[in-house]
Amino acid sequence: MIDWYFGAPRRAFGLICLACVLMLAFGLYLQHVVGLEPCPMCIVQRYALVLVALFTGLAGAFRNVGLRVVGGVLALLAALGGAYTAASQSWLQWYPPEVVSCGRDLYGMIETFPLKRALPMIFRGGGDCSKIDWSLFGLTLANWSFIAFVVLSLLLITLLLRSRRAR
Repeated sequence: MIDWYFGAPRRAFGLICLACVLMLAFGLYLQHVVGLEPCPMCIVQRYALVLVALFTGLAGAFRNVGLRVVGGVLALLAALGGAYTAASQSWLQWYPPEVVSCGRDLYGMIETFPLKRALPMIFRGGGDCSKIDWSLFGLTLANWSFIAFVVLSLLLITLLLRSRRAR
């Protein structure tokens, strides 16, 4: 049997980091090769994935259990934030408003407004977040993103609980 405490947690954090990097690469492929423009809620989900990748990468790099737990908790918070954003976007796609309320797109906001005004608009949502540009097996990109963030959250919770028991 593999010794969970000494071997697997660091590898598990590394694999979660790798999975996040691959999902980010897929998002960039959809944007730059396929031509899909991300809405502000998509951008927020990307930031959440970057944070999960960063924190799990750091947690996997440390041998100290305390530092791994801190990295795992921060990654879990980022994953939960990403899940919330993806769920909100999925809700908008299932029940689109009669009038598009997200406003202008990300690049239009940055070109029109100074950065200190554009950043809050991005996090409020500024494009048509209810638009469905891509789907796979009947699920939209926001649906898949939600599933991915929930799976990441469950994996992180499992790692954190096992780290707690190992102390």
